[in-house]
Amino acid sequence: MAIKRVGVLTGGGDCPGLNAVIRGLVTRLAAGGVATVGLLEGWRGLLEARTRDLSVADVRDILHLGGTILGSSRTNPFKNAERDVPRVLENVKKLKLDALVPVGGDDTLGVAAKLYTQHKLPTVGVPKTIDNDLSGTEFTFGFDTAVEVCTQCIDRVRTTAESHRRVLVVEVMGRHAGWIAGFAGLAAGADWVCVPEEEIDIEALAASLARGREAGDLYNLVVVAEGAKLAAGGAPGGAGDVTQDGSLDSFGHVKLGGIGKRLAKLIEEKTGFEARHVILGHVQRGGAPTATDRILGTRYGVKAAEMVLAGEFGRMPALVGSEIKAVDLSFAAGETKTLRPDYLALAKVFYA
Repeated sequence: MAIKRVGVLTGGGDCPGLNAVIRGLVTRLAAGGVATVGLLEGWRGLLEARTRDLSVADVRDILHLGGTILGSSRTNPFKNAERDVPRVLENVKKLKLDALVPVGGDDTLGVAAKLYTQHKLPTVGVPKTIDNDLSGTEFTFGFDTAVEVCTQCIDRVRTTAESHRRVLVVEVMGRHAGWIAGFAGLAAGADWVCVPEEEIDIEALAASLARGREAGDLYNLVVVAEGAKLAAGGAPGGAGDVTQDGSLDSFGHVKLGGIGKRLAKLIEEKTGFEARHVILGHVQRGGAPTATDRILGTRYGVKAAEMVLAGEFGRMPALVGSEIKAVDLSFAAGETKTLRPDYLALAKVFYA
């Protein structure tokens, strides 16, 4: 089948480097004589047939921009599959799309995988998340920028922690993987890093901070991932997720957030040290991408275009070693890739 028109969408949370992917994809497809159609606001754009044409001129000057020029949403066509999946398939025909390139995380690419396996829709996915928790690829674009932003923010709160002799607990994103917390904690020289891969032992944490103060520390920095859990019996609330309000999004995920506040209170109770918390929130995924993410996003976009031109559907580009290779799309919707134990062990070297 000759490929003439390709649709691209960006779904889920926004991420630095998305525009680099779009630029790489559009430019490489154009070189192969293929037109690109942007689908607006993720899967919602395909459900509602809302589009914009994308020429090389349209994407020439977007490499440095954060976010996505196509917009995004957490729309899930399979939430009401009987109604929405037929609409997706109908609009693919209506828009005369020969292939789709969805760019997103496990949710967005999970939809893509189902459309490919269940409905034979020609699809090449592009893995995206600041959380770096997708299997099949060593690093995702957006992660480097998020870590850099978190590190800069931790550096900034260090001054107020030192001035007031406080413990500053910084809560970062990452859902159920500790990549952002682990890397930012290491880069900022945190006194303790709390990640979902290991329950928080509040007694050990408090004792470590106390030893540090006895050795001359004037303040402390603790980094905690939003999905980290307190050890059962170690604090009120047990070992469950700390959520904003208990509600679920369209993909069935709880809205995490608040562990930083709980942890700061417990540290103050256990140590007697004045403690404060900071939740970095969406600032982590905003702003211009780092050079690393611009290059990685570009490599993903160009590789995705080449896979479309070669008819390699049901797959996605992934960073394997130092190379971008095509791997099965099912990896993206598979098991969460958690923080490697050696990084957590490295952080522990610096615990008091």
